[in-house]
Amino acid sequence: MARIVVVGGGLGGMAAAARLAKQGHEVALLEASARLGGSLAPVHRDGYTWDGGPTSTLLPAALRDLFRKTGRPLETELGAELEPLEVIREHRFADRTAVKVPGGSRADQIAAFDELGAGLGETWAQHVDGYGPVWDVLRRHYVEMAWNPRTKGGVPKELASLLDSRETLHKRLRHDFRDERLALVAGHRAVAEGHDLRNVPSWVGVTNYLEQSFGGWRVPGGMRRLAELLTARLETRRVTVRTGVEVLDLVVRHGRVAAVHTADGDADADAVVVAVDPRRLPVLARWVERTMPAIPPVVAHLGLTGTVPDLTHDVVFHAEPMITVRPGGEAPEGGTAWTLNGRGRIAEDMVDALVRHGIDIRENLVTRVDLSPRQLVEQWHGSPMGVLWQGRGTVRDRLGPTSPIEGVYVAGAHGAPGAGVPFVTQSAALVAQVIGPA
Repeated sequence: MARIVVVGGGLGGMAAAARLAKQGHEVALLEASARLGGSLAPVHRDGYTWDGGPTSTLLPAALRDLFRKTGRPLETELGAELEPLEVIREHRFADRTAVKVPGGSRADQIAAFDELGAGLGETWAQHVDGYGPVWDVLRRHYVEMAWNPRTKGGVPKELASLLDSRETLHKRLRHDFRDERLALVAGHRAVAEGHDLRNVPSWVGVTNYLEQSFGGWRVPGGMRRLAELLTARLETRRVTVRTGVEVLDLVVRHGRVAAVHTADGDADADAVVVAVDPRRLPVLARWVERTMPAIPPVVAHLGLTGTVPDLTHDVVFHAEPMITVRPGGEAPEGGTAWTLNGRGRIAEDMVDALVRHGIDIRENLVTRVDLSPRQLVEQWHGSPMGVLWQGRGTVRDRLGPTSPIEGVYVAGAHGAPGAGVPFVTQSAALVAQVIGPA
């Protein structure tokens, strides 16, 4: 039985700790905040509750596999089924046109885009179809199989060919679409996560294929329920959890990790799983010195009352700044909870900016929580958006599931296979795959 210390109590850290404990290891989890969950933890004020970060997920199989492999199935723990999103997002453009993007159906997406203009549905479908083979390669060699570009022989040839391609997502979208609106939709997820499409490899656009093929899913009770369920799962698996612990660095002796250095002393370890930004730990920083974190958006959690637009899905306003309205959360009777995410040059209050788009909720606003990107990074002790794309080399510059230091593994948004609920969840599976059973 190995003594494993997991650094970071967000989704990646909790998932890794649960899997490793189930495999028979002695696991301790250290979290700097007073509670677990990271960006999954909720925000509360004046009787309103909002999801702190993501509100839905792609590829629910990743979450289902996590719960099934560590205890009772996810739906059993929830007491309900995951809810498919009929509409993943609505995109509204400067010319006052709009498209509601359905998930899980190629035919429905063709019909939706045809409403923007005759033939646009097929144009969209052809673009998405091109990512089918891309997903097949990524799934088999990167998402579901631990990879290490530093090993002798490197990575499988078809994966290397994909990752080394010089084509950017910006170039791919300009090639595939003459209609700027389709390009905005196709590049939205990467832009919303803080990336410049000119620096993003074209294969990252595979998320549009995932949306079309597998749909988007909501957790009943909000994504914050995942944090609650995983906290309980850690207790079931007898993981030692310590919150309010500041990890300063790792202790390495003779080329191998020996302990985790904290403000309260050293915690001995046979292995360490780093589920925070590796740049925060001096011993790992030199291995990721060419990386930068992707910065979170400007966030405003709004508590509303009275009659407001009945939004059942995310609405994206493509303008400067780009504002995404996310309905959801819990509110007192007669109230509504929204979250606004802003990207770009935000020169005015986002609530005021929405008035230009035909949504005036200024008289309905009763409470709000405003969070800058800096405040979010400080609150979460890192960015859940993961590593900033700076070109094709970024995928090899970041770590995970292994690292150059023996006994140190990397999970979470800053490691392979990257940011987003399904990929962060899967990163824990990759670490557990490499470490193996006790």
